[in-house]
Amino acid sequence: MSYASQVKTELLQAENDACCEMSLSRGMLLFGRECAPAAISILTENGEIAAAYAKAARLFCGHTPEIHVSESGNFKVVINDRADTDAILGEVLPAGMNGRRQLAIGPIDKDCCRAAFVRGAFLASGTVTDPDKEYHLEFSCPSNRLAAELKELIGAFGIEMKQTRRGGANIVYLKKSGDIEDLLLRMGATETSMMLMGSKMFKDVRNTVNRRVNFENANIARSIAAAGKQYHAIETIEKYGGLGQLTPELRELAELRLENPDLSAGEIRKLLKDPLTLSGVNHRFKKLIQIAEDLQDEHK
Repeated sequence: MSYASQVKTELLQAENDACCEMSLSRGMLLFGRECAPAAISILTENGEIAAAYAKAARLFCGHTPEIHVSESGNFKVVINDRADTDAILGEVLPAGMNGRRQLAIGPIDKDCCRAAFVRGAFLASGTVTDPDKEYHLEFSCPSNRLAAELKELIGAFGIEMKQTRRGGANIVYLKKSGDIEDLLLRMGATETSMMLMGSKMFKDVRNTVNRRVNFENANIARSIAAAGKQYHAIETIEKYGGLGQLTPELRELAELRLENPDLSAGEIRKLLKDPLTLSGVNHRFKKLIQIAEDLQDEHK
């Protein structure tokens, strides 16, 4: 599952207060594929999002539209009955100065409802990149006006979005990791936000090590990556039962790695009480990593 899919799965499970349900539904319907008198629709790869969109439509038109699955596996919800679209638009779109409905977000008074609206908009049109690759979160907006209003709405949280056009689409986006963390938390994606924070911390540590050590070749880089994996595995073992569950030999190696996160396996070998070959040290580290993976599987 991609990082973006993880975020959306968590957002779908977020609880909404009664006052926020309508804002969440408005966000999904406004930022779907189309929101016009002729048709209101969404096209998505996620069946749960399609179901949430159909539920949002039912909130305003009184019945649940059908969900269609294409041969390619995409899910599509289309509302094209004029009575239904009129009923939905009458609730979703704010009235303008002349009383006519207009494609706009309109005022949202409460912070919790603003967050719910943004959550709905993200479910319908948002994506976020795996933080191990780069920091990027964006919304694809149906119109320039909606993009500008969404940017302003999120700005009320102290998060400054950027706006651009790409391939004819209106894009509102973030590039700063801290802003992405804040927005994910605001939307209700606490766990995936923490994943991003952890990835950022790992990058910061890695960059510090890079500046301090001045790598000379790829072997050193591989050694650092292996040390990071070993360190993470030992932290996982500590989390799920502690190091006391290990044999004395594995525990000694684990404690040495925690005390010396920057040392290579060869340098760790020299700190062992009993002599051991480099191959033997690496074999024990593999055992620690396997134990950590087994513990993670047990606690999923």
